[in-house]
Amino acid sequence: MRFSVVEIGYDQRQVDYCLDELGIRLMRLAVRAEGAAGTGREWDEIREEAAGLCGLLQRLDIGDGDVSRRYAGAVEREAAELLAQARFELDAAREEARQVRERVYEEAVQARREFEEALHARRRREARVDEILGGVTAEPVPADTPTAAAAAPAGRGRLFGRAAR
Repeated sequence: MRFSVVEIGYDQRQVDYCLDELGIRLMRLAVRAEGAAGTGREWDEIREEAAGLCGLLQRLDIGDGDVSRRYAGAVEREAAELLAQARFELDAAREEARQVRERVYEEAVQARREFEEALHARRRREARVDEILGGVTAEPVPADTPTAAAAAPAGRGRLFGRAAR
């Protein structure tokens, strides 16, 4: 019988079931051995049953604890390696996140400085425009005053719209 390999070791339910079945069969064998008072046929059956149980135990590899320990040691080493690799990758990801966070923060600070400088320059231009326009006095122009557009020769076409043909 083979057991399913699970995360650590074998499937506990399968092993327990097998051991329970072996226990029952061994009890039956012990009862039969006590009941057999020397009849040859029953002793042959008991020997066959015992041989069958020994064969089952050999197929189960229950007696080979060294293999189980080596397998468990290999599993533990692999788990430790996986854990170490995961910790290394986590540390690398944290470092990368820290660097990205610092770079983004620096870029945000620089963008804010540039925005504040642009806003300050705009306010200075606005103040200069207000200053220039504040000193200008405009006198109203009468509606019947000739303008530069009115002085253009008639034959040259219009400045706006279609040209004369």
